[in-house]
Amino acid sequence: MSAFGLLQSLSRWGLQITDSLAFLAPLATRLVLGWEFTQTGLGKWQHFDNTVAFFTQLGIPLPAANAALVGSLELVGGICLILGLLTRLMSAGLSSTMVVALLTADRQDLINAWSGAGDAVPTDVVSFVFLLFLLWLIFLGPGPVSLDRWVAKRLGTAAA
Repeated sequence: MSAFGLLQSLSRWGLQITDSLAFLAPLATRLVLGWEFTQTGLGKWQHFDNTVAFFTQLGIPLPAANAALVGSLELVGGICLILGLLTRLMSAGLSSTMVVALLTADRQDLINAWSGAGDAVPTDVVSFVFLLFLLWLIFLGPGPVSLDRWVAKRLGTAAA
């Protein structure tokens, strides 16, 4: 076998392996983000007064209503991400909370990271990283190991 033939064979073999394991990327992303959002949503509800005070300090309008909304969205959305249920919808809602976090609580950290002030880089800002992964889930979906896929198959709407 020539060097080129060997390279082709290795390339095909590598692609087969990565194709067969591709389900792991969206699954792991959903599990990690889902767990984190479930925990932060639960924390917002367990320390509701502190959450309202923090939202007030940030200048978020209707801080109690927004604390309840965000806490609920994070708790329910996190559980849905873990299950792979309503993944795109929940990712869109959670993305909106990350945008608000970037515009308020994490604003200075994000500005510093992008401007090169200090040692931080954009991926050091957790809400920015979460936003990127949520956008990925919105556009590419929950993956094959999800309730979304199971429901789509049951309804006959699953993609080929």
